[in-house]
Amino acid sequence: MDKFFVVLDFLVNLGGPFLVYQLAAGHMSETAALVLSSAPPILWSVGQLIWSRKLDALSLLVIAGIELSLVATLLGGSPRLLLVRESFITGIFGLVFLGSLLCPKPLVFYLAKSTVANPGMSEEEFTSGWSIPGFRSTFYLMTTVWGVGLLVEATLKIILAFTVPIGQFLLVSPIISYGIYFGLLGWSIWYGNQRRKLGQRLAAAGKTIVE
Repeated sequence: MDKFFVVLDFLVNLGGPFLVYQLAAGHMSETAALVLSSAPPILWSVGQLIWSRKLDALSLLVIAGIELSLVATLLGGSPRLLLVRESFITGIFGLVFLGSLLCPKPLVFYLAKSTVANPGMSEEEFTSGWSIPGFRSTFYLMTTVWGVGLLVEATLKIILAFTVPIGQFLLVSPIISYGIYFGLLGWSIWYGNQRRKLGQRLAAAGKTIVE
């Protein structure tokens, strides 16, 4: 079932906007067709949240992105500006990640705490790890990488929005997003595992990660 939803997610987000745009472009204005093309991924995201019935930190980011996208759509604008509305949102999230580095705890710490913390570890145990220097530096680096990655994605898509045909952009844009998201996620999992293994080795030796 999980594999089915993964495949369906790809179909909706990769092909949905392009297909809707191609079907609608000949029957309405280009701007209206673009607005309509945003319906499949938005409805899919809302459906996923309703189905999972979970409202963790990651879900809140998704909801915020949907709401901002809807507001941007309602404000209208030229077709090219409509293409970059989600890129601006992605850029804002990237700045939020980087801005959280100035907070007592960076954003990735809270995301990890609510979504990917070790199932065998309680929230209290996870939070107590913040007192370990190496634990803190791990989340500061992850937050930095995610912030920069989201800004890179936004920049690439904004450039493409003004340099390639609209239909081509609707096909290429999700591929860029998935490529960067999976790259960031894959790196985060790999790096997190490396740091955890290092922590286990040092714990066995009676030492603590200091960087």
